[in-house]
Amino acid sequence: MPFAFWQYKLSPNFNANILTVAGGGGSASNWGGGGGAGGLVYNTTTLSTGITYTVTVGGGGASFYPGVNSSISGTGITTITALGGGSGASYQNPGGNGGSGGGGASYLITVSGGTGTQPSSSSGGYGNNGGMGETLGTGPGVSAGGGGGAGAAGGNGQINAGDTQGNGGNGLSYSITGTATYYAGGGGGGGYSSLSVPAGTGGLGGGGAGGYTAATNGNPGTINTGGGAGGGAGNYGNGASGGSGVVIISSTRTASSTTGSPTVTTNLGNTIYTFTGTGTITY
Repeated sequence: MPFAFWQYKLSPNFNANILTVAGGGGSASNWGGGGGAGGLVYNTTTLSTGITYTVTVGGGGASFYPGVNSSISGTGITTITALGGGSGASYQNPGGNGGSGGGGASYLITVSGGTGTQPSSSSGGYGNNGGMGETLGTGPGVSAGGGGGAGAAGGNGQINAGDTQGNGGNGLSYSITGTATYYAGGGGGGGYSSLSVPAGTGGLGGGGAGGYTAATNGNPGTINTGGGAGGGAGNYGNGASGGSGVVIISSTRTASSTTGSPTVTTNLGNTIYTFTGTGTITY
């Protein structure tokens, strides 16, 4: 008996790989701690034809401010939310909590980094703590912590061990677009050149490096990676903004319509929609 026509129709439900990265945290001035990376969620979700899904892409936090959440929501799915990165700390202030925590800073005292509050890896979320800020131990000054990244915690400021600022934690690499790319790296702590204390490096995945000379600003996180900002240097270096987030959706289906002008590419039979700003997608 021949198959009926409906047996050849595509199922209305299909699986999509979705990478959701929030905005990275801003960093602080004056030996500032690095900004925490935006939270990162990567999972496989069942989507349906005829449903419009809303995509929100979080911006990076300005100096002293956390990053903004990114999300995707719609009928029939549990909303996927990545939390914005925590802000980096300044003089005697702890790092902010967030998707990944901001790095701590200090001045003759020890100050903790912020806590990464994304879900555990078993539920698809990734985030880590910011590094501890510590005193140099040799004269007035500080050793700031790096912001946490999706793949690793931020580095601690080192006391009497070369006196270095904490590096930003590395992010994680995904090939959802067809090219292996790191996302959600933490920002490095700010340095202090008069005491020969180098700045912390930014973590892989868009983390900005800290400033170094006394009046050098931290470096911003890279846009559309969720990277945290690097801390400002010395007494006068300013903090910077974290990098904006991104939402990437990959499946064997082609959308019937989108808003927000996502970039559309293909790879190995999949159609990939990269949202760098808020929009919608309907299959």
